Amino acid sequence: MTRVEVNQDGFVIDATLLAEAFNLNPEDIQPLLRTEQITSICEAGVDDDAGRSRLTFHYRDQTVRFVVDQAGHVLNRTRFPARARPTTTPQTR
Repeated sequence: MTRVEVNQDGFVIDATLLAEAFNLNPEDIQPLLRTEQITSICEAGVDDDAGRSRLTFHYRDQTVRFVVDQAGHVLNRTRFPARARPTTTPQTR
């Protein structure tokens, strides 16, 4: 599976990986992240899951979850329906 970059600031996931997961075009990912239409959360594994991280992304009524190791290798990817989350739009002045 595709790798995720791990650096001192956290994780960098390739737009293509997210685009494939949500059936979008890669060029759509960055604008959707900027406008918080795609949101994410990162969780570090503990105990039996130490050394792994769970990266969860929400877009509309879908959730995609990646489990990655410390080197950034995607160990598992799941996609499942979720309740649609409210989106925010940038405020203009």
